[in-house]
Amino acid sequence: MDVNSRSRARRLIATIQDLERESTAKFTFKLEGISRDGFVALFDGEVVAYENLCRHIPLTIDYGDNRFFTTDARHFVCQTHGAIYEPLSGLCVRGPCEGASLRKLEIAVSEGKIFLLEETNEIRG
Repeated sequence: MDVNSRSRARRLIATIQDLERESTAKFTFKLEGISRDGFVALFDGEVVAYENLCRHIPLTIDYGDNRFFTTDARHFVCQTHGAIYEPLSGLCVRGPCEGASLRKLEIAVSEGKIFLLEETNEIRG
């Protein structure tokens, strides 16, 4: 009998050096078979990753230009309607979707490299 199980694949999405230069890096990933945009950011020495999708209206947060932070670099901001998100939690603290949170993505940091942990389905017999 075949048994479906979930395992994790590690995929390199950025390096700490990349984030020290640019603060954020974008990548694509699949969720439920659909290609989606994500971003990884360095904030107060911590690395976080989220789906690049505003919780107010399903549009990318950055207009495609890799700008996620407010001018004071303390929050993420949706370029469309100005929703303000806390970088470490993803919680919208001001704007049209206040109280909603960005979808956090699982990552691992090892030897200066940042990996996205993606679920894969395996069939075992």
